[in-house]
Amino acid sequence: MTGTHARARVAVVTGGASGIGEATSRRLATDGYQVVVADLDFERATRVAEEINAIANPSMAGGDGTAFGVTVDVSSEASFRELVATVVDRLGSIDVLVNNAGIAGMSAPSWKLPDGEWERVIGIDLSGVYYGCRAVLPGMIARGWGRIINVSSIAGKEGNPNAVPYSAAKAGVIGLTKAIAKEVAQTGVLVNAVTPAVIATPILEQVSEQHVNYMVSRIPMGRTGRTDEVAALISWLASNECSFSTGAVFDISGGRATY
Repeated sequence: MTGTHARARVAVVTGGASGIGEATSRRLATDGYQVVVADLDFERATRVAEEINAIANPSMAGGDGTAFGVTVDVSSEASFRELVATVVDRLGSIDVLVNNAGIAGMSAPSWKLPDGEWERVIGIDLSGVYYGCRAVLPGMIARGWGRIINVSSIAGKEGNPNAVPYSAAKAGVIGLTKAIAKEVAQTGVLVNAVTPAVIATPILEQVSEQHVNYMVSRIPMGRTGRTDEVAALISWLASNECSFSTGAVFDISGGRATY
């Protein structure tokens, strides 16, 4: 882990059992964090945690294993608060939160989306981030140290056609990140966002091939991103080396966005 600590810091990764979340869970464990793999799919979260523990150094986690899996429905504030209570009871604190859980939603023009699709995507992709921040901030502020990394998207900067709820939710994550970061700027808690372009993850199965091809065509580097590339950026944002950046949006889009 970057820096020297009396104990391993605790990192919670939502959506931590697949895609960017899984890569981040594995990377933070390698960095020396005690990782909570939080996911709606408890079986997969537990399996990822077991795989991490099979190769990790147990001494980094106080002899209790480097990772464990837990279930969470990020669209429910009660579920998120239960997650936080469980982790604090078991490990004592939450030092890092990676708000990664999300869905792409349906690919269709806004006027053709079924009723309820807007609420479904916003509930997970935006409200879930808000609930997570609310749940962990009191403890982080009290301890005078914390890192929150919110996974937004290039769609939140530029907007993707046929993905209106997703684009709106991810734009909301950017605004939320900036606002909360200013609220806690002098507390030792840093809040930042990352905005990946299209990344090769299972979430691509939720959208049409035509939509994926459109997104890749907008990337000057001409390829999808890798999950380990995003995890490396999140790793830095979670570390002591990130000390004077808060409320910032870190682009990782192969050159698609340059602002």
